Amino acid sequence: MTSNDARLRERAAAVVPGGMYGHLNTAIFTPGFPQFFERGDGCRQFDVDGREYLDFMCSWGPVVLGHRHPRVEEAVAAQQSRGDCLNGPGPIMVELAELLVDTVPSADWALFAKNGTDATTQALMVARAATGRATVLKAKGAYHGADPWCTPIPTGTTEANRADLIDFAYNDLASAEAAAESAAGDVAAIIVTPFKHDSFADQELAEGVFSRGLRALADRVGAVLILDDVRAGFRLDLRGSWETFGVRPDLTAWSKAIANGYPLAALTGTDALREAAASLYTTGSFWFSATPMAAAKATIETLRDEDGPARMARAGTLLRDGLREQADRHGLAIRQTGPVQIPWLAFAEDTSLERAACWTAACLELGVYVHPWHNWFLSTAHGDEDIAAALERTDIAFARTAARFGAA
Repeated sequence: MTSNDARLRERAAAVVPGGMYGHLNTAIFTPGFPQFFERGDGCRQFDVDGREYLDFMCSWGPVVLGHRHPRVEEAVAAQQSRGDCLNGPGPIMVELAELLVDTVPSADWALFAKNGTDATTQALMVARAATGRATVLKAKGAYHGADPWCTPIPTGTTEANRADLIDFAYNDLASAEAAAESAAGDVAAIIVTPFKHDSFADQELAEGVFSRGLRALADRVGAVLILDDVRAGFRLDLRGSWETFGVRPDLTAWSKAIANGYPLAALTGTDALREAAASLYTTGSFWFSATPMAAAKATIETLRDEDGPARMARAGTLLRDGLREQADRHGLAIRQTGPVQIPWLAFAEDTSLERAACWTAACLELGVYVHPWHNWFLSTAHGDEDIAAALERTDIAFARTAARFGAA
């Protein structure tokens, strides 16, 4: 019997180039992933064939409070009853900007858009407008979005799209300083993620000497320091992911978790860059829609009131400790890297991803949605009982993987 997912894939292939595209295209995953989903509830998702999954991808990051969170949905319904996409923004735009300025110490103003790519691209524009320079320093392999200047798959782009970029090695301050030196006084900005989260590779937490060194380097060469907090923002620290280092960027790009799944991005910045930001022409017909802004205000307030980052850290620690114990017991060597709120698991000596594919497929069959080569995400909806339920199933998945490949 043909599944609903298979039928939808067949129909999509006739009307969508390639049948699917972008980072949600399961054709680029290891086998076994459903492509189409019906609904979400808390920390669970349900595919179009009715299978239920404990969700550890959280829609690839946007869902930070759990699917259909009541406080967010109430704010959305209230705003929808008044209007969404109008001839101008609603009062909620001002309220949300005020909330961001009150919450983020490095924020004196906010601009809004739709996607993380919008926010990082806006950040580069502000930096170039403020400095009159062109060159941007970025970490090699870092993901900053899907525009021509940053897409990881450059099909359809030109060399000119990246002509003003110079790479440096993440967590290597000397490398960043050498990149700045090679730009010969033309550095407009340094853009950096709060931790290294390149796909297919171990995640790497930023070192204090690196983060503080980039701040000093930007000040020394007169460049703008941009923190791309699209992926980590609001999960590690509501104030900004480098606040714990005492490092405050000039610009911060936000998206993913800002509105618990509703489409929104933001760029925040300091007073020194206010005039440059005001000089840009950057816009979109849907960028000022009121509903996602209402969702964002409710999301940030809920995270603040419930200490969301700490709750996710607890869930992530329980998950990481449990997975470590299980892998050890089954004789499987694994690596768990990144912040516990945004974890990733890899198997040792698994360059072909065979072990990861086996374990992930078993997890999916047992109702736990994790990914073999991309980091996962926790939400505040992941309670102790949900982690325990997931671990019961991952233990079986480890057993199956050990039976197939043997102990490391």
